[in-house]
Amino acid sequence: MLHKPDILDHISTGIVALDAGLYVLAINSAAEVLLEASATRALGAHARQLVLQSREFLQTLEQARDTRATLARRGLTLTTHSGQDIQIDLIVTAMTGEGGDYLLLELIPVDRLQRISREESMLHAQETTRAVIRGLAHEIKNPLGGVRGAAQLLAKELPNEELVEYTRIIIREADRLRDLVDRLLGPNHRLVIEQSNIHEILEHVRNLISAEVDNKVTISRDYDPSLPTLPADRSQLIQAVLNIMRNALQAAEDPEACHILLRTRSQRQFTIGGQRHRLVCRVDIIDNGPGIPQDLQQAIFMPMVTGRPDGTGLGLSIAQSIVNRHGGLLECASEPGNTRFTLYLPMEHSNAETR
Repeated sequence: MLHKPDILDHISTGIVALDAGLYVLAINSAAEVLLEASATRALGAHARQLVLQSREFLQTLEQARDTRATLARRGLTLTTHSGQDIQIDLIVTAMTGEGGDYLLLELIPVDRLQRISREESMLHAQETTRAVIRGLAHEIKNPLGGVRGAAQLLAKELPNEELVEYTRIIIREADRLRDLVDRLLGPNHRLVIEQSNIHEILEHVRNLISAEVDNKVTISRDYDPSLPTLPADRSQLIQAVLNIMRNALQAAEDPEACHILLRTRSQRQFTIGGQRHRLVCRVDIIDNGPGIPQDLQQAIFMPMVTGRPDGTGLGLSIAQSIVNRHGGLLECASEPGNTRFTLYLPMEHSNAETR
């Protein structure tokens, strides 16, 4: 029987050991995350049970076992049991040990490396956008304050009440523009970090959304009960999740036809913005709505970008800002009938911004 060294849990390459019958003897944390298969379920299972549509995968394993050769398959596509396609480079090495013949599988997630590069570019672009907005806010709010003050002084000098009403309009519009600029900037107060239960947060938002539409929406849950608490600002995370779920609800033509799935998982050795985290909490918010138009998908987190005539385009921008301030990442993948927002939240204290 092979024993998995603890050191294998600290590398990003997925490692799986199989016996001659192609039954799983060992699996490291990276492979568990990649294949969405816990060690408890995977150990002792046949290799065909690790993924869906496993024909090419199994053929490679059988060929390596029968020829006792090391084989490599580049760009192999596997389908996990959740239906997600992943692209990997697979290296299979035949080995002989005290207990007999074994296969050692190395699973290198090609798409994840590409996503890390894309995420770093996205985070850089987001920070640049926020810097531009902060600069514009400063340039707008200063003269806006002068306009409002001048209107107040003018109102005191005007003898005619009808003319004073015009100054009230100026003051109201100046206040409206000031509030809009503040919303563009997003939450800017200090995060109040405490150990929070992500499932309590999701349940709170689920109840809020259900109440908004008189329980007409269907909200399913697929929680990982083993997830520990994480350091977070509870009220801010509630706002982020609420914005995303409300966006799904508003995109639906009819609340009764709207189905939202809340799913939680843990992921190990996950990279966000160039920093690798030992453990992160992954939250998927999936809806069956019409999807996000292709031409908007690259810009949905930008302020004022929306596909709805009555939308403000600020909900997702604010949600992203909150997640980023927690040291996390917010991603989106969308097609008609399946839109998935994924939050990655580090579970270490040092990653949350507290300023």
